[in-house]
Amino acid sequence: MNLERIQNNKIKTILQFSIPSIIAMVLTSLITVADGYFIGNYVGKEGLAAINLGLPIIYLYLATGLMVSVGGVAIAGMALGSKDIEKCNRVFNQTMCTAMVSTILLSIVMLPLLNSMLSILNVNTQVAGYFKGYYGIMLLELPIMVINTSFGMFIRGEGKPQYFMQVNIINVLLNILLDYIFIRWFGFGIKGIAIASLLSAFVALLCILYFFTRKSSIYKFHKFTFSSQVLSSTLLNGSSEFVGEMSMSISMFAYNYVILRVVGVDGVTAFTIVGYIAYIFSMVMIGFGQGASPLISFSYGAKEHLLAASLRKATNLMVLLVGAVVLFLVLFGSEWYSNLFVKSDLVIQMVRSGVIIYSVSFLFSGMNIISSFYFTSIGKAKESAIISSARGFVILLICIFTLPSLFGMAGVWLVAPLTEAITLLLSLYFINTESRN
Repeated sequence: MNLERIQNNKIKTILQFSIPSIIAMVLTSLITVADGYFIGNYVGKEGLAAINLGLPIIYLYLATGLMVSVGGVAIAGMALGSKDIEKCNRVFNQTMCTAMVSTILLSIVMLPLLNSMLSILNVNTQVAGYFKGYYGIMLLELPIMVINTSFGMFIRGEGKPQYFMQVNIINVLLNILLDYIFIRWFGFGIKGIAIASLLSAFVALLCILYFFTRKSSIYKFHKFTFSSQVLSSTLLNGSSEFVGEMSMSISMFAYNYVILRVVGVDGVTAFTIVGYIAYIFSMVMIGFGQGASPLISFSYGAKEHLLAASLRKATNLMVLLVGAVVLFLVLFGSEWYSNLFVKSDLVIQMVRSGVIIYSVSFLFSGMNIISSFYFTSIGKAKESAIISSARGFVILLICIFTLPSLFGMAGVWLVAPLTEAITLLLSLYFINTESRN
């Protein structure tokens, strides 16, 4: 990285770092959408509902992985900015080992808890069968997913985001191909979707490991002495991401619990379909955050604090523009999208009306995500954690348990826009305080 280049071409540099990350994140989200398409059209709406009921599990893995990797990458990025290559590699190796061990242990703990989740949600036998069949296999895939994501952040951190984008292209194409083969040719059903995810993630891991064995890579695999100080700094700096994703895990469970009681399985299916658009959008926003984050950390580590703030402003402007464009597309494409996944008239009607209301949140959520990334990148974990917990837990839960009881399914769709709008006020408060300081 070069400070002069960043200073003179802020938007161009942000896009150069963000676009490969955005493509990688969108490609990753397309796997989920493709899975949903095959499940909705070849398994049924109960299969889609089963997938959504297990999303808290996925968020739990992301919480664990991102806490370790985002915190580690931020520390390594600041060390890289100050030319401390030895510290970079120590942090890299300890971060990846921590991510691997923690997610494997998580799978061991989660396996016997699947039945407990189903008991609390009280779903029918068909949905429960799909749930156990899918997530029983995904507990093998999710640690690999987290490890791949963590490696990818370090690849971007050393200025090689294009390589990780290429790996994701391989992952997505292979996953979709295997989806088709396993569900259409072999008739594996929902288990085939999970097996496809597992195999494609493993192939992606092999490609990533090859990158770090090359001489050109800054980060190298080597023996290291475990440092509790590095671990505590990593976990503290990544705590906002943990809070954010863990909060989403709890909130998604609450979403499903409330929807099942207000509307039933059809409501969960409709929420799943709308959630695909929200998921793709959030991946784009995270891509911007991951692209801008190493630039902000590098600038801040080099004592260019005004440049770091300027990078945040430029990124916020771009995500606001993207949010407005997506909302415009949803307004005119909601009918087509509603018919893409299921044939149930009731579910289609729910999606058609709900996706427009939900998409208003896109005008606010991008800036909240970037604000959280910004404070993490400059080592201010407290502000980042508050923003993440507000939008993903505190305000969200209040809205979940009040709006649906007042407005039914319309209240479910209103939760996201109201939550993001309130959180944006909080984000702006922290940003103004930081600017004055």
